[in-house]
Amino acid sequence: MTSIGAGDNPILTGGIPVTGKRLANFEESGVQTPSMDAEIRNAQGEKLDYSFHAADSNSPFTVIIGHGVTANKDREFVEALANGLALAGIPALRFSFSGNGNSEGSFEDSCITKEVEDLGAVIDAVHGAGRRIVYVGHSMGGAVGVKRAAMDDRIELLVSLAGMVHTKKFAEVEFGEETPESGFMWGKEDCPLSQNFVDDMNSIGTVMGLAGSVKVPWLLVHGTVDDVVPIEESREIFELANEPKELFVIENCDHVFDPETDADALPAMVAKVSDWLMPQVMPGLEVNVVEEDIDTPPAD
Repeated sequence: MTSIGAGDNPILTGGIPVTGKRLANFEESGVQTPSMDAEIRNAQGEKLDYSFHAADSNSPFTVIIGHGVTANKDREFVEALANGLALAGIPALRFSFSGNGNSEGSFEDSCITKEVEDLGAVIDAVHGAGRRIVYVGHSMGGAVGVKRAAMDDRIELLVSLAGMVHTKKFAEVEFGEETPESGFMWGKEDCPLSQNFVDDMNSIGTVMGLAGSVKVPWLLVHGTVDDVVPIEESREIFELANEPKELFVIENCDHVFDPETDADALPAMVAKVSDWLMPQVMPGLEVNVVEEDIDTPPAD
């Protein structure tokens, strides 16, 4: 668990500049800097690793960010998003699902069903601290978000980044040539393909049918050259989603907003999520949004 203070909030991750948006001209008397240092454990008692990004604002919301399959909270674009949100005055918490990153648990037990429960444990902690909830999920973490939002009204705003919709199809396309219990996900030896994962993906099949059960504002962000989760999946579920909803398409953007594919993709994603959230998570607050190009040397 790490905590990044509002005064020490970096805007660069791995040397990649992100155009910052900061708040100005709001009453200092209403400003507070929420903190988060509680230990979070899931239903199995496994400790979930997280990083909290504090922000100087009077927003009652905290954005919880969940990653995709074989990933963790320290993916470059996940950290960049959390930094950008905190700069905009929105506290953010990025965490690793159990069995991933530095969270406790076995990777072989990782699956959407368990991760929905993990997310519930994080929401318990954040909501229990008096905060309102936004959830941002990437890839499989997007499917986790749809399932959780459909059953948990504590999620008041939902964002899907390259969100997975057809889980059974994903497992077949990406891992169909691997043998469960002996093969690996994308050749990563620390990410063994378990029968539990395959069975769970097949059992869920798709989260398309849950679109109508998501009753909160929903932003879907997807790149046109995503070859892991095709953009068509976001377009399909968007058609079934309730209003208010928005599909934001980033041209020439891949699955992980990689600047080597398009240098503008990551800043575009961070800016869009921040812009979409700000008027909703700071109700009644008159703000002046100031564009800042942060000229900071690349990290070592």
